[in-house]
Amino acid sequence: MTKSAMAQLLEIMQQLRDPQTGCPWDIKQTFESIVPHTLEEAYEVADAIEKGDLAGLKSELGDLLFQVIFYSQLAKEQQLFDFNDVVNTLNEKLVRRHPMFLVMRQ
Repeated sequence: MTKSAMAQLLEIMQQLRDPQTGCPWDIKQTFESIVPHTLEEAYEVADAIEKGDLAGLKSELGDLLFQVIFYSQLAKEQQLFDFNDVVNTLNEKLVRRHPMFLVMRQ
């Protein structure tokens, strides 16, 4: 059985943050320290759209997704929440905001 792409991404992030074997730069990051990177990635998404660079947009969206994964990993390490909690909260919010169009399936 192969891992889903999302499971692989979450595992990569966990490995990058591993205190023993991870990337020194990733290990020292905090919620606050990656905010400028998040803003930069969001602007790069907007820039790719503005330029009509759809090939670049795919890459920039991946970079922005990585920021969400990074924040989720930081939160998981502090036992606040994890990526699944983020996704579940988003799902609930979308259903709540669009009740006549969406129904939560159990």
